[in-house]
Amino acid sequence: MQHRSLKIIALTLALTAVGCNTIQQETDQNITLIADPKVLAISVKENHERMIDLRHQKIIAYGPSPEIENNTCYTKMRRTVYRKLIEAQKLLPKGIELRVYEAYRSIALQQMLFDKYYARMKAEHPSFTHEELFKETIKLVSPVTNLDGTKNVLPHSTGAAIDVYLVDEKGNVLDMGIETKDWADDLDGSISITNSEKISEEAKKNRKIMSDALTAVGFVNYPTEYWHWSYGDRYWAYMKKEKHALYGSL
Repeated sequence: MQHRSLKIIALTLALTAVGCNTIQQETDQNITLIADPKVLAISVKENHERMIDLRHQKIIAYGPSPEIENNTCYTKMRRTVYRKLIEAQKLLPKGIELRVYEAYRSIALQQMLFDKYYARMKAEHPSFTHEELFKETIKLVSPVTNLDGTKNVLPHSTGAAIDVYLVDEKGNVLDMGIETKDWADDLDGSISITNSEKISEEAKKNRKIMSDALTAVGFVNYPTEYWHWSYGDRYWAYMKKEKHALYGSL
């Protein structure tokens, strides 16, 4: 995970080109963002469930490696998350399968993303205070360290969050409105939001198919990203009104 890629830097910078408030404006005002204080207030009771690696199985498709070269972590997830993916896949229509884009993401990689985005915000808003810059940055990138100095529990770092989409039985990506790998092309976030009205009817249909299957087995979606789902992390606990999350950062 030490390899730095020009691609990930370019993608991060590209996302900032349209201004800080765009995603919030384009999405439903009732959406709770991942770094909302209400989510951060959820306690974590780590259950020490082991991770599994998708490279050691043939049921759930994955890849190619996201964002950085030689990524050997993205195929790992908590065992229950994996089992629920299998359950969800069984609910899909014949000829359609899930493919994981990314599961586990290291804290080091998350920090790199946050730092690059924060630097871009500072360059565009030199008069902003640290608090203002921080708040703008977390609209798109979860912080490793919260504003009050406490350590954050990052969704992907827990092994509980997955980025996933649909493919046909030959591995061809179905129309989802935008491919997960092209997230940086959606500069205002209006295509990536799960209930986007700017995508084709076919894409809406495919998103619903995936959403119905994943929701049925207990996953929750992060509504600003149709591909981001989780089970057992703090966002899941908040949305499910659970008393605590099941998984902490690894």
